[in-house]
Amino acid sequence: MHAAFFLLLGGALARFLLRHPGEARTPWIIALSVVLAVLYVLGPALGPGRGTRPTPRRITWLALVVAVWVVLVVLAPSFAWCAVPLFYTGLRTLPARAALVLIGVLTVFVVAAQLRLAGNFDPNLLLAPPAVAALATAVFVHMERQAERQRALIDDLRRTRRELAATERREGTLAERQRLSMEIHDTLAQSLSSQQMLLQAADRLWDADPERARAHVRTAESVTERGLVEARRFVHDLAPADLAGGGLDEALRTLAARESESGLAVRFHAEGTPAPLPDRVESALLRIAQGALANVREHADATAAAITLTHLGDQVVLDIADNGRGFTPEPPREGGVRGHGLPAIRARTRQLGGTLTIESAPGEGAVLSVAIPLEAS
Repeated sequence: MHAAFFLLLGGALARFLLRHPGEARTPWIIALSVVLAVLYVLGPALGPGRGTRPTPRRITWLALVVAVWVVLVVLAPSFAWCAVPLFYTGLRTLPARAALVLIGVLTVFVVAAQLRLAGNFDPNLLLAPPAVAALATAVFVHMERQAERQRALIDDLRRTRRELAATERREGTLAERQRLSMEIHDTLAQSLSSQQMLLQAADRLWDADPERARAHVRTAESVTERGLVEARRFVHDLAPADLAGGGLDEALRTLAARESESGLAVRFHAEGTPAPLPDRVESALLRIAQGALANVREHADATAAAITLTHLGDQVVLDIADNGRGFTPEPPREGGVRGHGLPAIRARTRQLGGTLTIESAPGEGAVLSVAIPLEAS
């Protein structure tokens, strides 16, 4: 639009100089054309246009531009069509009603100038300028509405992105808190529970059977030592300490031997061809085994348990069976991602895209089976 203004201004000046050479008004026409061009260039330096309240300086600038143009049109009607870019200048500078009034005034001058150039009445010259003014106004209003919609959409998109980022951060924080809660429950809490049981047993036997009591204390000391190692490893990188010395098979074998020391006979058996597993799968399965054996020790009143790890190529299956009192499995609760024992096992299994199966009945022991697909891990 700026380029169109200067083209129209230059064309009108050239037309006047070609048709009216050497007239007394020519210097005035040239001077006013230069002044109008300079004023038009100064417009962007006076602040933004539409979208903010016009400043007094900008209104004064627009008044000067229109006044110089009116004088030019009175002196040389060929400058009339410079009004078209001025329509847009008014629409961008003034409020809607004031801009429409200005466009109406400019259109009247354009009609008068065209009739003056024609020398006689022509309906075309009477109707064409208002039609052009209406078309220019409609195009501008449509563009402004489209721009406003686009700005609103961009604002909504930015707000949605901010809300999504905040939601993801919040969900990530909750997931990490849940994971840490399960890690602490399956390591430090179980270690402290074992120590408590051993020390209570030692206290009961201290007078009647000092040797057995001391054995319980030594076992509690060993559990404390392992718990300390686990805590240091947990702080270091949150990986199970038992996995530091070998793979999952060796860690489960060590877990079975350790649990057998507390009066529960636990055996470990591996089936299939062992294959390297992702770290998070090994860590989760070890934690699941620890949590399951903790439940067996504290609630099942069992004398024997078995851990079976089966490598099936496309998945790995962990089974923990016991000969305890059994129970009636309950369906998982919606949103039950926090807690201890079975809720934690369900959460770990779900995080790896696996399935958890529990088979039990009162008086018939229990079998817990976790199948993890290796493709999803």
